[in-house]
Amino acid sequence: MRQDASVDPLVAAVRSFNRFYTRRIGVLDKGHLKSRYSLAEVRVLYELAHHDRPTATDLVRDLGLDAGYLSRMLSSFGSRGLVKRTASPEDARQSRLALTAKGRRTFGPLERRTNEAVAEMLAPLSDEQRARLAGAMASIRDLLDQCPTTYTLRQHRPGDMGFVIRQHGLLYAREYGWDERFEALVAEIAARFLANFDPHRERCWIAERGGEAVGSVFLVKETDETARLRLLLVDPSARGTGLGGRLVGECIAFAREAGYRSVVLWTQSILSAAQHLYRKAGFQLTHEEPHSEFGIPLTSQTWELQL
Repeated sequence: MRQDASVDPLVAAVRSFNRFYTRRIGVLDKGHLKSRYSLAEVRVLYELAHHDRPTATDLVRDLGLDAGYLSRMLSSFGSRGLVKRTASPEDARQSRLALTAKGRRTFGPLERRTNEAVAEMLAPLSDEQRARLAGAMASIRDLLDQCPTTYTLRQHRPGDMGFVIRQHGLLYAREYGWDERFEALVAEIAARFLANFDPHRERCWIAERGGEAVGSVFLVKETDETARLRLLLVDPSARGTGLGGRLVGECIAFAREAGYRSVVLWTQSILSAAQHLYRKAGFQLTHEEPHSEFGIPLTSQTWELQL
């Protein structure tokens, strides 16, 4: 096909990429992943599955959908018993939306097939190629986003511990070769946090960008005078933006407000980026000890900050 000489080369490149990517993910297929649902319908089901009772206004804003189109889609979902509505306590004119039990059963296989399709697409890539891909996608998103480094920090809600456990397991296995025992430790810490949560003296922060979780950190009670910083995580797509420092800063500020006199943390010597954050925040290294708890030789470190 001959290209119009008046077309900006960058415009042509973007359109070419769009054609390539929409073909790869099946945007033009009649049913997404050979299901009866379009990609737009699957995206709406995803938002309902992963967010706490959004309104139609929330979905229009977050997904960029036409309000009339979304209204027809939700009516169809409702007639099929996939979505339920409850009156919003904040605004009687709005309804809160959630998946029904049937809706969750319908969406579950769709999400699994989506994850499997993406995993299959990434399977041929090496670790280095995966890192390059993640960085390239983050760059595209940041360049086209009007507020690329704007993050929202919020407290935890149902479903967040799954994100924390999964991301720790995946990232540390891929980047450092740690085995499933580390993921088990993270799951144990998260379960203990939920079972013993004291909202006056403990906190979990989840960092979001564009509605997607990209980071986490916990502050938990160690003693009446000492708090422990745990499970600091920044997704590769959000690294280098200052998010890690912000999460550590939130922990320190909350610890002071809660009346603690010190904050301690446990990390590993190979995590140099995290050590830089802790040192910059005023923590001091107080103890080191070799171990092999996660399948490879490591040196654990204890750091402490006097408030």
